Amino acid sequence: MELKSLWRIQHFDVGQVRPQELAFPGLDDRFWITAKVPGDVHSALIERNIIENPYFGHNDAKSRWIEQKEWWYRTSFDYVIEEDSEEKHELIFEGLDTFATVFLNGLEIGSTDNALMAHSFDVTRVIRNGWNSIAVKFDPLYLHNKNKEQFQWSSYTKERPWLRKAAMNFGWDWGPRMVTVGIWGKVRVERYRQAKLESVYARTVSASADQALVRVDLDVTSYRKHAVKSCKVRLVDREGRIAAEAELPVNGKQGTADLTVASPRLWWTHDLGEPYLYELEVVLLADGQQVDAYKKPFGIRTIELQLKDEEGNNAFAFLLNGVKVFAKGSNWIPADNFIGAIPDDRYRDLIDLSVESNMNMLRIWAGGIYETDVFYDECDRRGVLVWQDFAFANALFPDFNRNFMDNVRKEVVYNVTRLRNHASLALWCGNNEIDWLYDMKSSEGSITTPFYGESIYHELIPEVLEELDDSRPYWPSSPFGGNDANDPDAGDRHNWQVWHGSVYPRKFGEKPILDYSIQGVTFKNYKKDFTLFSSEFGMHASANRYTLEKHIPDGQFYWGSVEMAYRNKDTNHQKGILLMEGYTGIPTNIEEYMNFSMLTQAEGLKYGIEHYRRNKKRTSGSLVWQHNDSWPGTSWSLIDYELLPKASFYYAKKFYHPLLLTVDHEPGQPLQVWAVNDRVEAYQGQVTLRVYDFAGKPLFERTFDAAVPANGAVQLGSLTEAEVLNGSAAEEVVVKLTANGFDAPDNVYYLRDPKELRLPAASLKVVADEEEQTVTVTAEGHHARLVKIDLPQGNIRFSDNFFDLLPGESVTVRIRDPKGNRVSFAGLNVSALNGRSNN
Repeated sequence: MELKSLWRIQHFDVGQVRPQELAFPGLDDRFWITAKVPGDVHSALIERNIIENPYFGHNDAKSRWIEQKEWWYRTSFDYVIEEDSEEKHELIFEGLDTFATVFLNGLEIGSTDNALMAHSFDVTRVIRNGWNSIAVKFDPLYLHNKNKEQFQWSSYTKERPWLRKAAMNFGWDWGPRMVTVGIWGKVRVERYRQAKLESVYARTVSASADQALVRVDLDVTSYRKHAVKSCKVRLVDREGRIAAEAELPVNGKQGTADLTVASPRLWWTHDLGEPYLYELEVVLLADGQQVDAYKKPFGIRTIELQLKDEEGNNAFAFLLNGVKVFAKGSNWIPADNFIGAIPDDRYRDLIDLSVESNMNMLRIWAGGIYETDVFYDECDRRGVLVWQDFAFANALFPDFNRNFMDNVRKEVVYNVTRLRNHASLALWCGNNEIDWLYDMKSSEGSITTPFYGESIYHELIPEVLEELDDSRPYWPSSPFGGNDANDPDAGDRHNWQVWHGSVYPRKFGEKPILDYSIQGVTFKNYKKDFTLFSSEFGMHASANRYTLEKHIPDGQFYWGSVEMAYRNKDTNHQKGILLMEGYTGIPTNIEEYMNFSMLTQAEGLKYGIEHYRRNKKRTSGSLVWQHNDSWPGTSWSLIDYELLPKASFYYAKKFYHPLLLTVDHEPGQPLQVWAVNDRVEAYQGQVTLRVYDFAGKPLFERTFDAAVPANGAVQLGSLTEAEVLNGSAAEEVVVKLTANGFDAPDNVYYLRDPKELRLPAASLKVVADEEEQTVTVTAEGHHARLVKIDLPQGNIRFSDNFFDLLPGESVTVRIRDPKGNRVSFAGLNVSALNGRSNN
């Protein structure tokens, strides 16, 4: 039973009131502040207009007092207990942030110290038939770490290593400090008779087109020792037919059922097939009576991590049902700084956008949380693989402390048990960047201590997984492997040469070097990277106009303003300037900044990812940093805080499409034409390369026969610049690739960087049909670069945006609200990098 009663909150100075007084069931709390659960204190105070929205301007500084106070939550509920029922009753909090003391009917039933797991309390002796009251006290964090040792390394703040909560609460290089507190998960009361299902562990042992073997382990807790217990286990298909079933006695605490499924429907990522889900049903019987049940979707699939290829070379590739997958995706951070208040629809929207942009993998970054159930349910349903970091990011952790390690073990056990049945979950990873950065910081002399935390990722977590989940691979850290923890020749790699200016190659023990120059940070460095798997890389881009204007005070929305700078939490803002200076030129106003930064990010990611995909025989994945934003800032994200995609998102629809046409070219060098295929079917057709001047005049055309192998990449031909230019200047042409015979999208290229192009002004003819919810844009006179459709609304979808148009070419863009509401066209604006609407 989920408790959905009204909650009230109030704050006190530490020690101001005795806890027993505030936990007293009869306390008059009518004048306390009403709050939602799940939620948090910040969200409740915002909703009640007690604090100004911390995301607007510098308001986050005004809310720092919240983390210094003692906070209390109170509610009451009615409950029915049958006489002589011999039932057990548990009070379950799915998320308490962080140091909480829980009272039921005025009695202290326990305390917690970990926001990253659920907490259950046996309340059989305390809960009443009828009216009950709950009170929860939250301590300010400083009470629990002020006397703890501070380590030489903990990124962004030294206070967090002892605290088991989302690291990003303390600020990161893409978000502000916002230290949350409160009940961030659901609250339930559960009752059990005689026995309960403690856990169900289902995994695919083997799978082929003819037969699959699914093994189900059951962990049972008994309340009556002499009851005869048994379990019925079955898989039910989408039509309600039983695909396999078994019944087994439960002796002691555990039982195992093997289910053989004939002609199974396998779970695939959405780009390779259908993410088919069965229903797994488990019924626990005691003395012939049902006493507990489990019912969840289940996908039949196998997942492996290939570390050596067929020729014995190093590899880092995921095999899904035996098929090598090129992982195309991004890194996920919490969908809001106020984690407990995130609505389920926000998760669904962000995952829907990942599928729309042809991603097949999301990496849950270690500095956030183990995500809520809706995230994994949606990835199961939509066919998106999940790389799951454990929650250890960019710091040393006290693995020498028994209490801390006991806490960590409980956290790991809980989350492994909770998540292991999800078909989408492909990999467990021990931490984010800790092994790599420990070596770098030790080599430069900023760390002189032992590797505190090492035993968590290399001993504790593997031990737990060996016992609780042997069905998927484990990787100790990201990046990890080889002669450098960020070695392109082994394991996975984070490419922060681009943007952060890290100089490579680098070996263990060598002092790291940064190159803050145009050449040091340029995305052209991606072509030097022949990594096996790029699990982090990216660059900044502005958020969309609506997102920035909504959260920046009047008069401050201009290039170079203090408020615009405050949106950027990265160190050294010069990096973005250098990147644009080398590619688009330095912006002179806010419109140029939004356009130049978005174009640089989009073209930069296209440049790198197409390189990785052309080399798919060696490289097996690219996960962009980052997918989303937790607040309205400027960052590496593809989708801004208001759920408005940036230009790079629309580029991703092409550079992550399973079928890719791509040109490998540098100024003055040949144009090498490639086709890349991530599907399991081969394709036969033609690929045509055409060259136009900016007035639309055809200059060159060449068609290549294209035999595109299954799950492979092939070079179709090579052309010199002189051939394709046919006497024209490289600064005055556009190159277009099109396919015939297979469904690869068109692709467009320029032979010189934007700042070198001689683009004449273009006119845009715009026909807006609000009734049909479409906007048709036609380029007139000259080629239109980066055509952008703007509406002053959040979370609306465009079928296309930030596209290029040849003269006379038209595109009709469909606009929709994911909630199904009609979109108002008020404030519609259509522009291009080199032109505006003439309507």
